[in-house]
Amino acid sequence: MEIEYKLQVFEGPLDLLLHLIEKNKVDIYDIPIVIITEQYLEYVEQMQENDMDVMSEFLVMAATLIRIKSKMLLPKEEKEEEEEEDPRAELVRRLLEYKMYKYAALELKDMELDASYHLYKKPTIPKEVETYKEKIDPAVLVDGMTLNKLNDIFQSIMRKQVEKVDPIRSKFGTIEKEEINIEERMLQIREDVRGLKGISFRTLLEAQPTRMNIIITFMSILELMKIGAITIRQEEIFGDIVIDSLDELEAHYQEAEYGAGY
Repeated sequence: MEIEYKLQVFEGPLDLLLHLIEKNKVDIYDIPIVIITEQYLEYVEQMQENDMDVMSEFLVMAATLIRIKSKMLLPKEEKEEEEEEDPRAELVRRLLEYKMYKYAALELKDMELDASYHLYKKPTIPKEVETYKEKIDPAVLVDGMTLNKLNDIFQSIMRKQVEKVDPIRSKFGTIEKEEINIEERMLQIREDVRGLKGISFRTLLEAQPTRMNIIITFMSILELMKIGAITIRQEEIFGDIVIDSLDELEAHYQEAEYGAGY
């Protein structure tokens, strides 16, 4: 059987298979694999293609058709007859997918060709027409309007505003960024207690304006104790906690060591 089409007509092996199916007027879901394989192989034998990448694609499809043909010619076991999948199923899926994209590409190409016949020009509206605004007569706008109608419109707008409010999120507070951090607060406390005999822990916390400042102050005190910059003392049980600076004591020891060297 001779095939009149040349290679340039087909974009690949799937395109050739789709052409053979349409040419033989067979159902794509029930491909006569023997006939289609013979016609496909006859076409491949007549190919004279220097591009090995293109040629290899057609050869791979030829091997796939031969494998499917072999599977269909083999006798089926009775146990596997109901469970075995049709060997053509995967090929049918690929052909249907290719056909869908092929027709979609043709539609896009037609739309591109149709669009080439449309011409557009820049707007040439006179400035007088472009800037023209129709005069509004307030008397015409409120004609037939009564206080009851205005009240109904107002109540409708207010109901819509209430419906827009989220009953949950509307009760959330505002999250504000704190301007102070632990490092800055540590420096402030260190300067406040330096040179003093002692400063009350309670007084220091009560002077803070917000809860977050209290927390940061407390954490800063713990960090200062950890690095050995301050110490705390409590004269009696449940008594006031007093913060003392160790910076002055450290400076005193350094002066004593420096004087002893001379």
